Amino acid sequence: MAPETVRDEQTALIEAITEAVHDGDDRTVRRLLARFAELATITDLYALRDALDTARPSGNRRQS
Repeated sequence: MAPETVRDEQTALIEAITEAVHDGDDRTVRRLLARFAELATITDLYALRDALDTARPSGNRRQS
């Protein structure tokens, strides 16, 4: 796959994961994360974390 195609697919997956997390659809989150893991690099994991943090209201953030 061309690098830009992989990047587009990763972007779409991040958006779908964020939506599934927002909707509370655990089954879909697990399925999408498995697909994302097939494509992800360590840099992408930070982007995913940031996307999920911005999608969650600040009052719902978990303390690490």
